[in-house]
Amino acid sequence: MYFVDTIDVPGLGNRSYLAGGAHSAVVVDPPRDIDRVIAAAARRGVRITHVAETHVHNDYVTGGLELARITGAAYLVPAAARVGYERVAVADGDRTEIADGLGLRALATAGHTPHHTSYVLEESGRAVAVFTGGSLLIGTVGRPDLVEPRLTGPLARAQYDSAHRLAAELPDETAVLPTHGFGSFCSATQGAGGTATTIGRERAVNEALVKDVDTFVADLLAGLEDIPAYYAHMGPANAEGPAPVDLTPPHPADAGEIAARLAAGEWVVDLRNRVAFAEGHVAGSFNFEAEGQLATYLAWLLPWGKPVTLLAESPAQLADAQRELVRVGIDRPAAAATGSPADWTPQGERPRSFPRGTFADLAAAERAARHGVVVLDVRRDSERAAGHIRGSVHIPLHRLRDRLAEIPDGTVWVHCAGGMRAAIAASLLDAAGRDVVAVDDGFAAAHEAGLPMARITAAQAHERVGADAVLVDVRERDEWAAGHAPGAVLAPLSALSSGELLPQAAQGRPVVAICRSGKRSREAAALLAARGADVVDVIGGMSAWAEAGLPVVAEPGARGGE
Repeated sequence: MYFVDTIDVPGLGNRSYLAGGAHSAVVVDPPRDIDRVIAAAARRGVRITHVAETHVHNDYVTGGLELARITGAAYLVPAAARVGYERVAVADGDRTEIADGLGLRALATAGHTPHHTSYVLEESGRAVAVFTGGSLLIGTVGRPDLVEPRLTGPLARAQYDSAHRLAAELPDETAVLPTHGFGSFCSATQGAGGTATTIGRERAVNEALVKDVDTFVADLLAGLEDIPAYYAHMGPANAEGPAPVDLTPPHPADAGEIAARLAAGEWVVDLRNRVAFAEGHVAGSFNFEAEGQLATYLAWLLPWGKPVTLLAESPAQLADAQRELVRVGIDRPAAAATGSPADWTPQGERPRSFPRGTFADLAAAERAARHGVVVLDVRRDSERAAGHIRGSVHIPLHRLRDRLAEIPDGTVWVHCAGGMRAAIAASLLDAAGRDVVAVDDGFAAAHEAGLPMARITAAQAHERVGADAVLVDVRERDEWAAGHAPGAVLAPLSALSSGELLPQAAQGRPVVAICRSGKRSREAAALLAARGADVVDVIGGMSAWAEAGLPVVAEPGARGGE
């Protein structure tokens, strides 16, 4: 009998695997803190005889080289990967015996990287699982743009081919065990669905397996977002060969040293939860919650190589944070301290604080003060596109450090989707001397609080059109004729862009713009807003309208125009 144990790395949204038989095992894509892997093998009572990498990783520092050195295991690395250390070069079709009747078969699956390799776990020649790394994920695939911009298009097509190869060569019941896809920014899309899957399930739902190649590639490339800045350092570190980690406690710092490090321009990072930080913290420190995606966001925002001092409420919290950070190459904090702001603030100084609020509080503040309230949205572009507060300033968190000067004067109410990123942003603004309120609330509450939304759902549009607004369809006439909402007014984007006015029925009234999918209506809304119109647009367009079961009418004799 074989086993497969999952080793979660939730802070990075990744997984590693320990798989084997009665006495020996292989580790696939191990994290850098290899003591967890060794402990997992000890619990199983097996010897690690092989370590396998699916690719040279771009989102974390691997522990594979060190694990192989310590255990004496064979280190399997794709033959086409350019690395600076000795390894067992694995080519397509190579087979490696792990235990009696249990082996790995290498399957070339280029796409995430040119050399990417998946490993099929076979028991007595039967495929029981496949370690897909950054190739076939749950409902999606790994992103193809992490290697070289000129390769992104070809690698996207390679991802499609690799997904189809896996689906064609493996039985439906084969378990799919990816490394990425559980929150990792190596995934082409986020939240693809579930934590377990099989080849059969992916054949039915995976975007690479249900779309034609041109549609898949176009959609994949259109959906790619910014690459975390620290990724630029992960590939080279993994290709060169990472050094062993040192998880011993850092140099302890007192209040005077913390103040001196801040004065020198170093980063002081407070790991406590965002509520505690807002209530009191060292002036100039930044808040990256230990319970959040600490490694991802700190490594993304931190100028690479800048010294970091960590402030934690306990030695255990500090130790956990060190473990998270070594996974992304932040190896040794310059210093650290545990306790509370009273311990970290120089004598005679008081901790700083700032208020927290909800979207209902923001709505009340906007009603009370027509001027001086700045709403800052620090979500990613795709989140913003799915709906945002009208008039809000948009600077994604990972760009905020370099764009603070763009934020208008006034009290800044900063929000994200749930509160964690808003807390980081609030700490950056507070350190820069701005008056800030951290919105600690789910974004769905923004609409419920009555805040004006720039984009609304089809159901919300239907309600609003029935009240005071007019629905303006900005598609072309043939699309309109094939099916439109009853009572809608036709005003093609092409006509609006050439300077034509809205139809008389829509002039002087609030406008809800709609198109097929939401892209043209966003453009129309921006154009009309610039002309002074009160306008929102419909997320998902007529596609979402129809999916919501809302009425659609067509002109007699019209042919489908979508």
